[in-house]
Amino acid sequence: MKKNDIYEELKNNAYPGRGIVIGKSQNGKFAVTAYFIMGRSQNSRNRVFVPDGEGIRTQAFDPSKLEDPHLIIYAPVRVLGNKTIVTNGDQTDTIYDLMNQQLTFEQSLRTREFEDDAPNYTPRISGIIKHDGDNFNYAMSIIKSANGDPASCQRYTFSYSNPVAGEGRFIHTYMGDGNPLPSFEGEPKLVSIPNDIDEFTNGLWNALNEDNKVSLFVRFIDLETGKTETRIINKNA
Repeated sequence: MKKNDIYEELKNNAYPGRGIVIGKSQNGKFAVTAYFIMGRSQNSRNRVFVPDGEGIRTQAFDPSKLEDPHLIIYAPVRVLGNKTIVTNGDQTDTIYDLMNQQLTFEQSLRTREFEDDAPNYTPRISGIIKHDGDNFNYAMSIIKSANGDPASCQRYTFSYSNPVAGEGRFIHTYMGDGNPLPSFEGEPKLVSIPNDIDEFTNGLWNALNEDNKVSLFVRFIDLETGKTETRIINKNA
């Protein structure tokens, strides 16, 4: 599979929507994840990421302009023991709660469908990192309609054991801009992962479309110590 330059991928797509990256740093020392949100409407753009325990949540930048919290206010990142959950909606809570009851990542997501935002029927994208010392693996999921037909729900899970250093996977909600917005197709894209969190954060943020980008979260997890380093950038600062 061709390894993509994630910065070029983003520069060439004005509206990938929401996106998740998971992988391993080039030096093999860190599990890496990133999550970004974009928006076309005032309601979607009126958001920021804020820390919430070991994770983050979205909140309205200007509460007086919040029109509808449905689908835009949620916890994108939560931590359950040695597992980091990253998603584009409130399925973060579903995964957290059901995995805490000993269900698997995949079993938890069978209880959910794509978003109810006709005519887009935005896919639910999710990722999970599990790490225990050098033992590191991750999985990604996408739940989508059948080419815009809400009568059929399609669920795909991709698992990555013993990830290769310097490589990650990138999944996002939309193939590009449009009305309705076209859902992501295929398996998560193979991308390069650097060693430096600030290099990665700045590279992603600068590559996202200036008009549509809203917020970015990046985390590096030290696989030896379990310590985390996090960056958050909000356009509405």
